[in-house]
Amino acid sequence: MILAPVVDPEGAPFKVPNHVAIIMDGNGRWARQRGLPRTQGHRAGAKSVRAVVEQSLRSGVKILTLFAFSSENWRRPRSEVSTLLELFMSTLRAEVSRLAEHGVKLRFIGDLSAFSDKLQRQLATAEAATREGDALLLQVAANYGGRWDIAQSVRALAREVSAGRLEPDAIDEKSIESHLCTAGLPEPDLFIRTGGEKRISNFLLWQSAYAEFYFSDLMWPEFDADAFGAALKDFGRRQRRFGLTSEQVTELAEVYGA
Repeated sequence: MILAPVVDPEGAPFKVPNHVAIIMDGNGRWARQRGLPRTQGHRAGAKSVRAVVEQSLRSGVKILTLFAFSSENWRRPRSEVSTLLELFMSTLRAEVSRLAEHGVKLRFIGDLSAFSDKLQRQLATAEAATREGDALLLQVAANYGGRWDIAQSVRALAREVSAGRLEPDAIDEKSIESHLCTAGLPEPDLFIRTGGEKRISNFLLWQSAYAEFYFSDLMWPEFDADAFGAALKDFGRRQRRFGLTSEQVTELAEVYGA
């Protein structure tokens, strides 16, 4: 994949990832450090979402996938889950027109059937309102889990086998990928997690096999446009080999001018 060159503030060019995935961690701890309710951390984190989306547009990132609500988040206190979902809805209402104006296309991935009918309608309305966006695809993972995603893909393939439309021996990596929530999209180039934790927490397990990982000690409400820009710059300095040697990658870059 050819990545777009960008110039940093010091004037040096670097390659920008096409697809960035982010685990937005640390909202609760940010709030606790300030003597605030955890829910205030989630509200503060919404500002970082806006900053990262804007920086993605400026930098040339084409796909941004945010882990907004995992399938495991239902285990949290009911009041916090309720606040998360209310914040989700209010942020959508406030931001959809702005996103559409700036060419951002919204897409929601995950088991959305677990949400209320009202929220499902709102998600569908937001997708419809932004469907013409071509500057950035903003994927929001809601009630999503990487294992769930793989399992639902396998179930879909099993149904095809059962119906006689697919031979079991024909199932390969490509067929599994074609039934994932992200089917048809390039895999993440850069996977970011804030909050100081260094794990991927069941997010885009299949899709992130060759992603470059970047872990930030900043809590999500602290992760602003500059912090995101630093992550992009760090990615731009890395050499991605995909099983090749450094020499092979260099030779290919010289041939294709990448």
